[in-house]
Amino acid sequence: MRDVAAVVVNYNARDHLLACIESLLEQGGLRAVVVVDNASSDGSREAVQERFPQVSWLGTGANLGYGAAANIGAACPAARGADLLVCNPDVQLGQGALASLQGCLARRPKVAVVGPRIVNADGSLYPSARRFPSLVDSIGHGLVGQFWAANPWSRRYTMGEWDHAQERDVDWVSGSCFLARREAWDQLGGFDVGYFMYLEDVDLCWRAGRAGWEVAYEPGSLVVHVQGASAGRHPYRMLLAHHVSMWRFARKTAVGRQRWALPLVLVGLGGRLGLTTARQALGGRRAPLAAS
Repeated sequence: MRDVAAVVVNYNARDHLLACIESLLEQGGLRAVVVVDNASSDGSREAVQERFPQVSWLGTGANLGYGAAANIGAACPAARGADLLVCNPDVQLGQGALASLQGCLARRPKVAVVGPRIVNADGSLYPSARRFPSLVDSIGHGLVGQFWAANPWSRRYTMGEWDHAQERDVDWVSGSCFLARREAWDQLGGFDVGYFMYLEDVDLCWRAGRAGWEVAYEPGSLVVHVQGASAGRHPYRMLLAHHVSMWRFARKTAVGRQRWALPLVLVGLGGRLGLTTARQALGGRRAPLAAS
């Protein structure tokens, strides 16, 4: 198997982080576990250093966002040259999860990023492997999906017609946990740090595809994701960050006549932000993760 270093981006998720690190160390075969901390104030550093002294700790001194912090971890000496298991602090890897992801990279030299089967804390499937949405699907998912989860646009975008039980190529996988081939990561320059939170995973996979790489989903690797351990602390800020990231991705990827529709996209994002903010205020709904 190829060398793998785990990079965990943390922000005030101490208890989840400890469980995450324990699940990583139980995998075996990791060259290093690197925690990149975005200025946590919950005692994360002290807890990790006391319980897991073998883990590398990198403090950024400020909340730089997910992608920028992950890039710092990927560039540190402990991880240099190794494939990268990038993950949130609120994930726990099941037995053999890392080996399954490694096996995919070993079998398929053109795969740049492979994602696991991700389930929520209650065991339900999280649709972590998705298509790049068309403009119509984006509008339908973003607006109608607020009230009708099973709408056809969201189902197409989240690949809801598929049982997620087989390995297959997909457009993108969730950045909450994936394994990236080092050669591809370095070629692509890691995450685009212009995304503070959200869509950096979509952008990375989009750039990988344009560069001739493939993105895969490996259901033999099981990961439990609690969701919202860090983002839920600042829901309104995260809602705004999510929509700003969607606008950045739309502007970055629109070509030709698609650019004519960007004003409509901006209006739609503004409407969606208003709806999600109202739902948060009325119902206390947690801020969305990834590109939900």
